[in-house]
Amino acid sequence: PSMAAMAAPPPAEPPVPPGRCRPSLPAVEPLVFLATVSLGMQGPLATQYLWDRLGAEHGYSGRNSSDSAGCGDGNATADPLRQEVEALVSHWNLYINLGGFFACLFSVTLFGPWSDSVGRRPALILPAAGMALQTGIYLLVMYLELHVAFFLLGRILSGLTGDYNLILAGCFSYVADTSERRARTFRVAILEACLGIAGMVASIGGGQWRRAQGYINPFWLAFAASLAATLYAAFFLRESVKQKKKAKLFTLSHYKAVYRLYTAPEHPTSRWKLALYTLAFFVIVTVHFGAKDIYVLYELGFPLCWTSDLIGYGSAASYLAYLSSLAGLRLLQLCLEDTWVAELGLVSNIAGLVVMSLATTTPLMFAGYGILFLSMAPTPVIRSKLSKLVSETEQGALFASVACVQGLCSLVSTGVFNSLYPATLHFMRGFPFLFGAIMLLIPAAILGWIQIWDSKHNYDDFQDASLSP
Repeated sequence: PSMAAMAAPPPAEPPVPPGRCRPSLPAVEPLVFLATVSLGMQGPLATQYLWDRLGAEHGYSGRNSSDSAGCGDGNATADPLRQEVEALVSHWNLYINLGGFFACLFSVTLFGPWSDSVGRRPALILPAAGMALQTGIYLLVMYLELHVAFFLLGRILSGLTGDYNLILAGCFSYVADTSERRARTFRVAILEACLGIAGMVASIGGGQWRRAQGYINPFWLAFAASLAATLYAAFFLRESVKQKKKAKLFTLSHYKAVYRLYTAPEHPTSRWKLALYTLAFFVIVTVHFGAKDIYVLYELGFPLCWTSDLIGYGSAASYLAYLSSLAGLRLLQLCLEDTWVAELGLVSNIAGLVVMSLATTTPLMFAGYGILFLSMAPTPVIRSKLSKLVSETEQGALFASVACVQGLCSLVSTGVFNSLYPATLHFMRGFPFLFGAIMLLIPAAILGWIQIWDSKHNYDDFQDASLSP
């Protein structure tokens, strides 16, 4: 080669499109894993702690410990004191979730669109730190035996920083920034599978650990996981938004960005598709959250009377659906459209809930968990379809709106299922599961109708193009 050629600079790298990043960025999955370990460790244990504390305060001695076998007789269902404790735990779960929702509604819609301008990392560091703060307050309640109302305070403070919903919004936006459109559904499913792995580890470990050493040590692990998630986001995760710009935080423009997604979308048909997909997502996640809220209460009560280790195995089985749904999605995508995979997932979810509503023995309850093997397939499909309906620079606003919907799901599910459960104890303990199975017929109809509409119009467009000169 000539000296001029040798002296020539190397060819420049191809430019990175706005909102996209190079594939060499560190993965966001460890952050989701750590945050979910913290959340998965706290959820069932906090419910059991409320059960023990409130039971002791009200003089319920039949089952002061969740390891007792005191609920094993048929008269347990007629014990008014036991039903009072169940109702109290259910209502405190409602208050705690209400406080978290209203705080999250303000913060997530603020930080999500803001991350489209300033980057994803600030919107991931803040909620992880907030989760660590919440866990620290829970530890103080247990050490000092403070009133359980301080659980509500911790939940509100975490909600003001975005809480777990903002972590999910930021991580899914990060994945949308770094993935190709054709591979996005599976990429989102991988991220959701991390939720399952982390939840399974936390549930099994939490149940066994609580039985051996009580509540405080498992909550220390939850605190460490939240702190590790904060440090990973701050020092290891690189920014996925390349064209960052300064933007004010406290301004109405961020809320308007979320509003514009549904009122002035990029394509005319996107408006009603966004609305219908969001409605389907709302119903699916509401049922998922609602059933999850009462799993522990249902399993603690007669006739199942599970101990904390069985509760841990049950929670792990529910999280295992994330992994089985990922494998099922990958296999079924070879021969089916994403929408039809989601429909099969809804069938799995409906069948599993029906079995659980009738479960009176431990094997039948675990059979219900097993039938849910494909139940988590619909949510990554819907998230992927939603992200493809907006531009690359609106992913943060989109997933902020999805996170708000998810927060609303938490509110509605807690209000409906935690109120429905004590109200139906006298005639059918599993009625809320049956109610959820019926509700899932709505998203099944929505997804099927949109897919049929798309197929018909795509075929008509093809026909018109082939007949035109």
